[in-house]
Amino acid sequence: MASIATGGGDEGDTGVLGSGRLPKNHSRIEAYGSVDELNSEIGVIIAAGNPPHASGGHNLPESIRTQLERIQSLLFDLGSDLAQPGCGQENGPAPRIGSSHADQLTTWIHEWEAALPPLKNFIIPGGSLNAALLHRARTVCRRAERKTVRFLNEAAEGHSAVVFLNRLSDLLFLQARAANQAEGIQDVPWIAEESGSD
Repeated sequence: MASIATGGGDEGDTGVLGSGRLPKNHSRIEAYGSVDELNSEIGVIIAAGNPPHASGGHNLPESIRTQLERIQSLLFDLGSDLAQPGCGQENGPAPRIGSSHADQLTTWIHEWEAALPPLKNFIIPGGSLNAALLHRARTVCRRAERKTVRFLNEAAEGHSAVVFLNRLSDLLFLQARAANQAEGIQDVPWIAEESGSD
C-alpha cells in the first residue's frame, strides 16, 4: 500500500480534483478544510457522548446521535462539492448537497423547537459536557459558513453550501439545549456587565 506521506504538499500547495494545484491557504481549501474540521468536531461529540461503560446522564441522547451521524455523511458530501471546481455552475458537476438537505435540517429544527421551552434570555455555551461540545461545534460551523461565503463569492459557484451550514448552526444550538435538558441541567444564562463597572 502506498504511503499517504507523498511530500507533494511540502511546498505549501495541494492537488485539487480537475484543477491542478492550489495554495493551501486558497479560499477553496479554507472552505472545505473548515467543513472537515466541523465534521471532526461532531465526531468528538459522538465519541464523548458514548463513553465505554458509561452510566447515568453523560450519554448523548440517541435522537441527537442519530442526527449527528447523518450530518457527518452530509458534511463529507458538502466538502466534496466545495472541492470540485465549477460545482453548481452551468455544465459543471452537480452538487451532492442541495435544498432538500437544508430542508431536512429545518424539519429537525422545528422538532427541537417544539420539544424545548422557549428561551427568555440569551445563553452562553456551557452546562453539560455534551452541550458545551455542541456549542463549540456550532461556532466551528459558523466559521465554516463564513469561509464558504467568502469562497463562493469569489468562485460564483451555485450550490446550497451556505444555506446548509446556516441551518446546521441553528440545529447545533438547539441540540445543545436539548442535551442540557436531557441531563436535567439548566442552560447557562448570559449576565451582562453593567456599563461603567470596573
